Amino acid sequence: MNPFSYERASSPDAAIHAVMPHGAKFLGGGTNLVDLMKDGVERPTALVDVNHIGLDRVEAADGGVKIGASVKNSDLANHPLIVRDYPLLSQALLNGASAQLRNMATTAGNLMQRTRCYYFMDTAFPACNKREPGSGCAAIKGFNRIHAVLGQTDEGAASGHTCIATNPSDMNVALYALGATVEVQGPKGKRTIPIGEFHRLLGKTPEMDTNLRPDELITAVMLPAGRFTKNYWYLKVRDRQSYAFALVSIAAGLEMDGDTIKSAGLALGGVAHKPWHSAEAEHALAGKPATAETFRKAAELAMAGAKGYEHNNFKIELAKQNIVRALTVAAKGVQA
Repeated sequence: MNPFSYERASSPDAAIHAVMPHGAKFLGGGTNLVDLMKDGVERPTALVDVNHIGLDRVEAADGGVKIGASVKNSDLANHPLIVRDYPLLSQALLNGASAQLRNMATTAGNLMQRTRCYYFMDTAFPACNKREPGSGCAAIKGFNRIHAVLGQTDEGAASGHTCIATNPSDMNVALYALGATVEVQGPKGKRTIPIGEFHRLLGKTPEMDTNLRPDELITAVMLPAGRFTKNYWYLKVRDRQSYAFALVSIAAGLEMDGDTIKSAGLALGGVAHKPWHSAEAEHALAGKPATAETFRKAAELAMAGAKGYEHNNFKIELAKQNIVRALTVAAKGVQA
């Protein structure tokens, strides 16, 4: 681990001022950043602790809920407002990591969580466009079982910046299905980013996971009024039940009128560089009966354009079958 300085910020403004020098990073729970520092992947010259700047509350706001950036995953999953109005988010959080990690990990840190691609995490592999743009992608011809099948761009391939890493977060998948927005603050003021525009696909910049500027601080996540309080399911398919990242995950929310779907939220994890939100599949579900045929059509739309590699072709059909499964469970509803 490289030498670094440490500073505990007392306010959002103080944190932004402290992180502005080149090479500084915000520190929340540290469950991802500190691991990457130990492995030599991240090498910040300074850490600015943002755990004590008043961003640790969950509160009703503007008809929805405002989640402070420093709220711990375990607290968020079990908060009465979230359990009542956004159970899909609670379920996704409880499927993530381990209880010990959820007690430390923060909302903002989860938004910023970096990929668990083996080749990115291990600096012994020199070919990683995410660590060293232009060096190549060892995963494409290597062991790519956990890697992306959606969102790979011709632009990245043409420029030699291909990357097939995936976003590992469970929380993020639910936020996409729920239509969240992210509030950030920087030296130029405050702005709000729709969740679908927060994370990036690859293009020519695989090293960039998000559209957050280096000197901007996440202050909150806003959720609109809850729609999927009874008909929802977060399905995580993984190699072992405990403490494993998703091969494929599905956040499915339905607003029902009898046996007819009024509206839907559908997002996937484990399949792309960012959580994969399928507006086409949501539109195909709206106004349709909750049947296996309807769900299979939505699954085909959600996975349209998928491209597998030597070891992960199975993910495409796995995702389709489990989209149908998650929607079927969601349609049945959760009994109070």
